[in-house]
Amino acid sequence: MTVGSIPSTVDVVVVGSGATGLAAAVTLAEGGAKVAVFEKQRSLGGTSNFFQGTFAVESEMQRERFITFSRDEAFRGVMEYSHWLANPRLVRAIVNESGATISWLQEQGVVFTDATINMPDSPRTYHVIKGRGEAVVKALVTQAKSQGAEVFSGKPVTALLKQGAKVRGVVVDDDGEEVEVAAKAVVIATGGFANNKEWIKKYSGFDLGANLIVVGNMGKAGDGIRMAWEAGAAEEGVSTLELFRVAPVGPEFAMGCELELATAQPDLWVTARGERFCDESIGFWDTQVGNANAKYGKNADTFSLFDDSVIERVADRGLDNNVGMDALPGRKLVNLRKEIQAALENGSRDVFAADSIEELAGKMEADPAVLETTVDEYNEACANAYDALFAKDRKYLRPLVGPRYYAVRAHTVFLGTMGGIKVNGNLEVLDKKDEVIPGLYAGGFDAGGMYGDSYPIKGSSGLASAFALNSGRIAGKSALKYLGRWEAL
Repeated sequence: MTVGSIPSTVDVVVVGSGATGLAAAVTLAEGGAKVAVFEKQRSLGGTSNFFQGTFAVESEMQRERFITFSRDEAFRGVMEYSHWLANPRLVRAIVNESGATISWLQEQGVVFTDATINMPDSPRTYHVIKGRGEAVVKALVTQAKSQGAEVFSGKPVTALLKQGAKVRGVVVDDDGEEVEVAAKAVVIATGGFANNKEWIKKYSGFDLGANLIVVGNMGKAGDGIRMAWEAGAAEEGVSTLELFRVAPVGPEFAMGCELELATAQPDLWVTARGERFCDESIGFWDTQVGNANAKYGKNADTFSLFDDSVIERVADRGLDNNVGMDALPGRKLVNLRKEIQAALENGSRDVFAADSIEELAGKMEADPAVLETTVDEYNEACANAYDALFAKDRKYLRPLVGPRYYAVRAHTVFLGTMGGIKVNGNLEVLDKKDEVIPGLYAGGFDAGGMYGDSYPIKGSSGLASAFALNSGRIAGKSALKYLGRWEAL
């Protein structure tokens, strides 16, 4: 029996069609469960369409390449990075599952091109996907449907149904009509609350759209987290964001444009006042530079400074710092001058050029005396091949000598929130007494505990997508076990 096209009864409802929800749906359907996936947006996959690779250890691809980095090493790396604020049982479960998930994805039709790294001095744990996350979404949707799962887009879930302590279904908004769908279990995978201005302010202190810009998210209001909390779930990790730094940002600048790539290079970065604020080579690691920029850019923007010598260097020698897998070290920027000139001609408030540091400071609205002192001190450090302030590697100490100088406004951006619902290593949702809420599971950006106060980056590149995929698979397996004993509960 159905109400319209929506079934009135299934074994498991999956809320959300990103990597977490689809991995759970396929796992459940493979195990014989009757599954319905409900997605709020008209299109499927959400931000999962855009990731370029995913983390794994002890995969078959790594064995073929004699990569010996182990699950134990990866586990210790994540836990030590978080200063043991992360949930160790959850971290262990995700790390242990990760290698097998690569093989499982390959069975679903996903193609991986390499097991590599996407930052310096990092183990080769990054598994690059042919066709990006979009290929993963398409493969998993195809497999879910072929296994009998029903997938509904444009049908938001608005509430959980409970009977006593158990979750017993959901309420779905079917084009304005509330429809109840009975289920023995529910997997929450709605992707966090990256677009919820009120929650971002409450939990992180940032003003969304002002001193923090969200990238690649739409409609992420925290629906799944809210529903879980209303059902008695405890909070965890709700203040953790995946931060990084981008310059410039705006509709007039294409993502991955040469101007963005140039300003990610480890040259000279300053605050709005004109003071240097970090060792610019931390830009090789998104989390570190994201945290630094957030600290000094919360009340005003920061800037990347460069000169004609930098433009010539990136044209002749190419990039030092890659920006994603599409702009690897060595890529030469041949259109940078054209992009700068176009921005200036269009009156950009993010790009400035001048014939002197004093003039540049005026256009940036920085203190000219402060900026001139900063550049002088930086150039002296370059001449001495020693950065007495921030101990920057001497190979990145390159003076700014003109004759023309440039500044590009940089912003703190983020790809998603990274917590909300407290779960255990089986991705079962826990209440405020750390007791399991029967029949309720959560993963991906809705679930907390995988991270401490920051997204771990060294040695675990691609962990966000890996957490999404593996938490979905584990939640699906856990729900199958629950279904097997449901009648006895």
